[in-house]
Amino acid sequence: MRTSYEQLKKLVGQGVDAIDTPAAVVDLDAMQRNLNRMAEFARKHAIRWRPHAKMHKSVAIARLQLQAGACGVCVQKTAEAEVMAAGGITDIFISNEVIAPHKLARVALLAHRLAADGGQLAIAVDSAEGIRRLAEAMNAARADTGVAAVIDVFVELDVGQHRCGVAPGTAAVGLVHEIRRHPALRFAGLQAYHGGAQHLRGARERREAIGLAAGAVQATRAVLAAEGIAVPLVTGAGTGTLVCEAASGEWGELQAGSFLFMDADYAANERDPAQPAFEPALFVRTQVISVSATHAVCDAGHKAHAIESGLPRVHGAPEGLGFFNGGDEHGILRGPTLPQLGECLWLVPGHCDPTVNLHEHLIGVAGGLKGGVIDRILRVDARGALT
Repeated sequence: MRTSYEQLKKLVGQGVDAIDTPAAVVDLDAMQRNLNRMAEFARKHAIRWRPHAKMHKSVAIARLQLQAGACGVCVQKTAEAEVMAAGGITDIFISNEVIAPHKLARVALLAHRLAADGGQLAIAVDSAEGIRRLAEAMNAARADTGVAAVIDVFVELDVGQHRCGVAPGTAAVGLVHEIRRHPALRFAGLQAYHGGAQHLRGARERREAIGLAAGAVQATRAVLAAEGIAVPLVTGAGTGTLVCEAASGEWGELQAGSFLFMDADYAANERDPAQPAFEPALFVRTQVISVSATHAVCDAGHKAHAIESGLPRVHGAPEGLGFFNGGDEHGILRGPTLPQLGECLWLVPGHCDPTVNLHEHLIGVAGGLKGGVIDRILRVDARGALT
């Protein structure tokens, strides 16, 4: 039987032992410390920050980030943007390309809805065809609504990710001219996100990668300037490299999102001395359901946590206790000292984003994982918002 939001709300005020397993749990105190550190970093470096809501998929958490000073949120999917807007978030950037006409119709309608509420929608592009299709959708929405809304458009550069984006330099010029041909579109700047640099383990490696990305941004700015085109903003960066983009002078906005929960994969990076000391805040609570002479088994398999970035780490466990893949519903625990039957453990997921997407709710605990109490239940509002 699935546990509903109303059933979970009855747990508020009880101790952590009331949490059934497996469950996604947020250490609210650790999350708040991460949030404060990020806000302070942005203030110190006089840079905007627009965290990725695709990580937590929660309107309530997005609101906390905005209250702390975030200028808005990023999402990767049209459906995620729709969920955030329905929850009252009014400054949203779809930092991804959208090509399908039926999706672009949704984008255009959302842009008009946000504009009516005094908000703004932005989107990334990397092709002239994509720009033309976006303009057609915006023009159709203008005709239907009678409102002349404008959508902000960022030209995405491939600065090393080798995913979406045009090559740095002259390729951006034609796209900016195409954007400017359409009254419903406004050139807002460049999207320059190097995802491949985020998990380079060495701090020096990450700095070198972002140094090359900064050179690509500089070259593109220069080509655009020669055409009389100013770049209002460069947006990008992630949790692994945000100190590099902030120090470069090229980026004006940081999109880091995982800092809030700080998964095991990010925690494995060598910390740059300039980076805030983010700490794990998302955990999967699990119970030991079997013990043998060689290993123990817990009830959190990879239906409870994502494994594509590595297996979870057991938090606060005896030295040497490791988690091994036991399949869909089980985790294998091995080490010199095994947990006891019925004992509950805390796992730090390998990758927070897809782990969150496996759960309908996050259980927020205040006062720490050991003696804390359940403070609130956070809906994963955009769970499964894939379109």
